[in-house]
Amino acid sequence: MDTLFLYSGAFLAILMFLPLYRAVFGPTILDRLIGVNAIGSKTTVLLIIVGLIYNRVDMFVDIALAYALLNFIAVLAASRYFQKKRGLYAEKRSD
Repeated sequence: MDTLFLYSGAFLAILMFLPLYRAVFGPTILDRLIGVNAIGSKTTVLLIIVGLIYNRVDMFVDIALAYALLNFIAVLAASRYFQKKRGLYAEKRSD
């Protein structure tokens, strides 16, 4: 059963490169925020899988919940900042 968790964790880690691309090369700020939020969500699941591998789910659930809460608050704060200061949907126009 540990090999299943190991392979699913490795697969999830590989899947994290797709939102990483969106977070780095996103055309708008909103795309970048969504990419960062997706990476945080996948990291939370990856922490639970690591807890299953080490048979310490209770400890890793606490860590994953704290990380998910910090990720949620950070994305909310960043989106509020960009909405107020710079415009969340602002794109470069070539008029």
